[in-house]
Amino acid sequence: MTDHPIKQPNSKMCFICGVENPVGLHLHFYEIEPGVIETQYIAPEHFQGYPGVLHGGIVAAILDEVSGRSHMGPGDNPRFMFTGKLEVRYRRNVPIGKLLRIVGRAGKSNRKLAECWAGIYDAGTDELLAEANAVHIDVPQDKLDLSMLDELGWKVYPEE
Repeated sequence: MTDHPIKQPNSKMCFICGVENPVGLHLHFYEIEPGVIETQYIAPEHFQGYPGVLHGGIVAAILDEVSGRSHMGPGDNPRFMFTGKLEVRYRRNVPIGKLLRIVGRAGKSNRKLAECWAGIYDAGTDELLAEANAVHIDVPQDKLDLSMLDELGWKVYPEE
């Protein structure tokens, strides 16, 4: 484990991490050790499915993001990936209005593919509420110009 978590960059408009996305989740991610990412979140009512329960699509989106970030690496030379496969297991209802701890763990990786796991926990009880196994695929170099990171707003933002 590192002495201090390393804050990962955010973008401007990503649904999960975009700091300027008016309908986004605005999550900030921290590498707590190599290949292990964590964040915390309290879901607001407007993301509920059933009363008091976070919508399953939002749960999947969070798991997707944190799993891929486990293989991202340094903020100045990130490994951007898209999702090839996401298998979500909903163990319990994920509550809104309650602190959640969200974890991503890197698995096996090769030149173009990476396996990962992600979980959402009740931060109070540490009960695993939802989890996912994922396979992420590197974004081809001709599809994303890393010299455009500034335009994407890809940087470490100060805490709000």
